[in-house]
Amino acid sequence: MADKGKFLSTAIGSMPFADPAYAVNVSLTKLDCPIWPQLSHFGLHEQMEIQYSEGMPCAVIDEVKGRLYFDTSVDYSEAFAVFYENYMTAMDEDSGTGDCSAMAISENFSHGIYALEKALQAKGGKIPWAKVQTTGPCSFALTIVDENKRALWYNDEFRDVVIKALAMKCRWQIQKFKQYADNIICFIDEPILSAFGSSTYVSVSRDEVVAALQETIAAVHADGALAGIHCCGNTEWSILIDAGVDIVNFDAFGFGETIAMYADKVKTHLTSGGLLAWGVVPTSTAIREQTVDSLEAQLEKVMDHLAATGIDKGLITRQAIITPSCGTGSMAVEDAEKVFEMVSQLSKRMKAKYGF
Repeated sequence: MADKGKFLSTAIGSMPFADPAYAVNVSLTKLDCPIWPQLSHFGLHEQMEIQYSEGMPCAVIDEVKGRLYFDTSVDYSEAFAVFYENYMTAMDEDSGTGDCSAMAISENFSHGIYALEKALQAKGGKIPWAKVQTTGPCSFALTIVDENKRALWYNDEFRDVVIKALAMKCRWQIQKFKQYADNIICFIDEPILSAFGSSTYVSVSRDEVVAALQETIAAVHADGALAGIHCCGNTEWSILIDAGVDIVNFDAFGFGETIAMYADKVKTHLTSGGLLAWGVVPTSTAIREQTVDSLEAQLEKVMDHLAATGIDKGLITRQAIITPSCGTGSMAVEDAEKVFEMVSQLSKRMKAKYGF
């Protein structure tokens, strides 16, 4: 992994654009590692958790109220049996086929996946990098509730289904794009981890979180991809490292200095080949006042702060990735376009500066 950073540019999934082809063009022209765009403009099915619910047993999309919930009041024994049969057929370590199409994401739930696939088919050959993503198991199971408005996380049976279904969705995406890219990154998006340890989630144990992430990361690794975890707020960054993630992605514009609080873990992560994805390009109206110079200064400041803990600055720069601080889906189109332009320009600036 150590040679796979060097200020490579990529992004988080969501975009505000109405045209999938345009969104894909932005991705392909502005990023070293293009993403498939998550396009909430297309409505309920492309919202963060709902987009990954397809095929999960007992999932109910309430189109009128605009929400997803799981009906745990029904007899779900047969639905679970089918799900676990599909899971074992695909994922068993000894006899699994690897075919995760039972958890495929259809075009009705993602215009972006198929728009990127179409563009890469037309392009021909292979690009060096591509990035896919899924809502993480913690964020999904702590956000989505049952018919009694109880989070699925607190139902052991349904939590396990969520973790395994999302693991399969990771593998399905990786397999889809491996034919178009030499290297695949799969991000596991976990915004809920910014609230870990708060009174709201006091009953959520660290070991449970690590185990859920480990299972998802293992699925990503099964198909030879790199696993990243994105959290756009402050969190206990050592959780991600302990789970075995390859790439830690954090908001380096708003919380850039917090990574140094876990210097020992970060040093182990980097020296073993892990990467840090510095989300230094803000995805708020703050982008309107930013220049490449100001973003370079912010990135250097937070990298120096980490280096001051005793981690070699050269190691930090060699194993750095540039991203926006979060997704751009809720931004004005003009602001989002500037985000991607700044990511592209900052990546080029840093590569030239450090000779990559």
